Amino acid sequence: MPENASIRRTSLVAGVAGIAGVLMIGMSFGINTGPPIGASEQQLITFAATHSRPVLWGAWLQSVGPLLIMGFALTLVHLANFHNKISGSLTLLGASILMMVSLAEVVCYMAALDAVPSSMGLIGNAVGHVIQHLYFIVAAPAVFIPLGIVIRGSRVLPRVFGTLAILLGTAFFVLGVKTLYDQILSPAVTSFAAIQALWWLSAAIALMLRSRTEAELTNAASVRASS
Repeated sequence: MPENASIRRTSLVAGVAGIAGVLMIGMSFGINTGPPIGASEQQLITFAATHSRPVLWGAWLQSVGPLLIMGFALTLVHLANFHNKISGSLTLLGASILMMVSLAEVVCYMAALDAVPSSMGLIGNAVGHVIQHLYFIVAAPAVFIPLGIVIRGSRVLPRVFGTLAILLGTAFFVLGVKTLYDQILSPAVTSFAAIQALWWLSAAIALMLRSRTEAELTNAASVRASS
């Protein structure tokens, strides 16, 4: 397979994975709304008994969705040929951290469904809220900032995506510091995570369109050279 065709196929597959990952995470939060804030032990037991299916499906979606998105991010590093540079290595590290944080939160969702001991609901939810802090403090910044540097230093995506990624990573870090003493993150803070979904979605679409455009330009150049 010609190199340009291979790059285009890789870009298309990565773009689809990024879009699918964003949609899966959105669905996970839609079907797994979580128990009420401040719910009692008995309320959590009742919630677990009546909402186990949506919680488990939401946990599955939140496990697989970030994996697809991180696959998209690392494909950007590969296409930019930055895998041997420090920013590329840091993106890989950040992707590993983000997956660890996401999966740890999923473990808390699933553990909270266990009614034995009866305090598991309280423990699972309390630890889950603590883990949410890690996403803002380290996970999101560790991915967005080095990935933004990769994008700005290459032609894999328009440079504006790199600038926005660095700004997003910085904003997450600042919010993480500002909410460090908050036991539970407010809806206003957690809703900020939706902004990153728009970035991933736009970046995935841009990669797919960019690969198609460059392939058309390459083909046109080849036709002109042979005529």
